[in-house]
Amino acid sequence: MDETGSIWMDGQLVPWAEARVHVLSHALHYGTAVLEGTNVYETASGPAVFRLDDHLARLRDSARIIGLPLPYTDEELRRATLETVAANGRASCYIRHLAHRGYGEMGISARNSPVSVSIATWTWPGAYLAEGVRLMTSSWRRNDPAVVPTVAKAAGPYLNSVIAKAEALDAGFDEAVLLNAAGHVSEATAANLFVVTGGALATPPPAAGALGGITQDTVERLAAGLGIPVSRRDVLRAELYTADEVFLCGTAAGIVPVASVDRRPLPVVSPVTKRLRDAYDAAVHGRDPRYASWLTPVS
Repeated sequence: MDETGSIWMDGQLVPWAEARVHVLSHALHYGTAVLEGTNVYETASGPAVFRLDDHLARLRDSARIIGLPLPYTDEELRRATLETVAANGRASCYIRHLAHRGYGEMGISARNSPVSVSIATWTWPGAYLAEGVRLMTSSWRRNDPAVVPTVAKAAGPYLNSVIAKAEALDAGFDEAVLLNAAGHVSEATAANLFVVTGGALATPPPAAGALGGITQDTVERLAAGLGIPVSRRDVLRAELYTADEVFLCGTAAGIVPVASVDRRPLPVVSPVTKRLRDAYDAAVHGRDPRYASWLTPVS
């Protein structure tokens, strides 16, 4: 991992090597944590955080859903984020916000265990291949919204993605797509999925078990600006084989085309995906004034 100088922990910046938690912290045993991944991009005006307020709003929503009281306001977290990025001096980087139940009580409930918040930054190259990923359908089903709240970006349920990703890598693929209990497409292990058919986009809704992605929302808005039809609907597994294009999107990955699904190749030319990637790149780097409100300057 690319270590940076400081990590913000509960109101103060501490050296990277000293950012520790107790081994009996509740979150280590029961997954009681929520997280966010946000990016800083270089712009002509200096480094800027992309859609910071939206990420902080989702962090708070996730915390509410799992009953985790955040001890800081969104504005305090906003200032802390910018302070951390500035202190580490990176023109571009990844930001990880984490709120977790710490050391105190043990047991399932442990509502009196304190909630700790941390903000770390590092350089994290896109997790996917720029030329396209080899996708497989996982044998594991996506967490059901009736079992765990899949709209919350919570740590515990990510075990679902961890084992699906391991299965894909062991089988010689780059990534896995998970189906829900009904057999419909949900999402990849850490990214939303879009299919392109006849020039129109479709992406699974939260009811399919997919996390409501910030990048997913960005793609939908960019598509609207480009006049590309887009809808959230159930996507069948077979559609992944017959679509004109398939791509994944997420904070770490950006927009990445899918080269094949279950060893079935997809068309090499992906014009809609390319248009969206170009529009996304312009937005995150501040080259499209229509989306300037999505950027929060670091200084």
